[in-house]
Amino acid sequence: MKLLIVDDSMIIRRSIERILTRTRFQEVRVAADGKRAVEEARAFRPDVVTMDITMPQLDGLSAVERIMLDHPETKILVISALGDRHTAVEAVKRGAEGFLLKPFTAEELLTAIEELFESE
Repeated sequence: MKLLIVDDSMIIRRSIERILTRTRFQEVRVAADGKRAVEEARAFRPDVVTMDITMPQLDGLSAVERIMLDHPETKILVISALGDRHTAVEAVKRGAEGFLLKPFTAEELLTAIEELFESE
């Protein structure tokens, strides 16, 4: 399976990659902003995207919406420090299937990824 990790923090990107490459993902790409995420999603066609919300160039909610227009089968997990209900609801409205609050543990991330596939 293919994974696209989108976050403007290199520390977060590396942490997610380290946790998830031990599981079901064989191919991983990263993007540091929403604009690059949309470009990578078009070229790479990931099965799963982890998406931050607050980023330069294009925010995560807009990137989710654009990715879902091109690839509605992609599963998107929003991972954000913005924990208000409105943000989570808006992410789901735009196509995300899950929401995880930062900071997170490896176990919480793995559980959130597994939950994306339970809905199939």
